[in-house]
Amino acid sequence: MPKRVDHEERRSQIAEALVAVAARRGLHAVGMRDVAAEAGVSLRLVQYYFETKEKLLLYGLRHLAEGFGLRVAARMRAAGEEPGPRLAIEALLAEALPTDEAGRTFHIVYTAYAALALTDPALAAQPFIDAPNAAEDAVTGLLEQAVEAGQAAPGTDPRTEAITLLALSAGLGTSVLVGQRTPDSAAAVLRHHLDRIFPAA
Repeated sequence: MPKRVDHEERRSQIAEALVAVAARRGLHAVGMRDVAAEAGVSLRLVQYYFETKEKLLLYGLRHLAEGFGLRVAARMRAAGEEPGPRLAIEALLAEALPTDEAGRTFHIVYTAYAALALTDPALAAQPFIDAPNAAEDAVTGLLEQAVEAGQAAPGTDPRTEAITLLALSAGLGTSVLVGQRTPDSAAAVLRHHLDRIFPAA
């Protein structure tokens, strides 16, 4: 019998190749032929699954966000069955820092997507901020739990603190990539701000 092809697995394979090439050369320089070569498949196969570069880029963006979510979930599981708001937030923020190859790749490519969305009509027309909004809602929800449990500092505004922490994490990630500071010093800054929010932790 002929081998059955898992189409979603093949799409993911091609998306992984897109991310790898984009991390090395920049998203703007990625062509479908480059992605095919990286994935070890034919250009015709990439075109079969995605038809256009725009469709490939849009799938790649979703794939990148899903991979980030899986790595955050793994960090949370490693923190224990019920890590609590502080450790859960720290896991999410730590994964966003480029402290390993996966984090570095995510930060480089996701930042490139953000820049490209400013000028590319196809990307700009998509709900690019869905993933950032989901992260903001998740951190806000965890901070609301902390406030209700009396774990957060008096007067904590969950939404404002969530926005601040995520913006801080993104900025620190860029500073690590360009060599302004080390991953450890960036993580220390995040812990400093979390200590302010969770004084009793």
